[in-house]
Amino acid sequence: MDVTLLLCDSAEESGGKLYILGAGWNNVSADVLFNMALAILIAIPWDRANHQVTVLAKLMTADGEPVVMGDQQVAATGQLEVGRPPGTKPGSALNVPIALKFGGVVLPAGGYRWEIEVDGQQMATAPFHAIQR
Repeated sequence: MDVTLLLCDSAEESGGKLYILGAGWNNVSADVLFNMALAILIAIPWDRANHQVTVLAKLMTADGEPVVMGDQQVAATGQLEVGRPPGTKPGSALNVPIALKFGGVVLPAGGYRWEIEVDGQQMATAPFHAIQR
């Protein structure tokens, strides 16, 4: 299973496609309110079609500690299951686009990373820094 992850200012999923704005950054201003989004593309192997998959996105510090805002970890989780369309050739990957939005984020200066897990296995990371400006 392949997972592609991009940090962006905004992302939407519509009709099986990702629409992305302001993607590819790796620095934000520390101690300033901002919005971010994750553009995720999961390539489900042909033989994993019609099986439920659990996806977890979590924001961690560079030291591996969960980022907590208020009293909750900054994270999102859900299940997906993709069917195999008629005529799909054996061995074809089945793409699943996911857009996750996180608004009103304020981070102190330091290093961070988003981690994407699929069925409990880390599949992608996207490191970034919150810097004093």
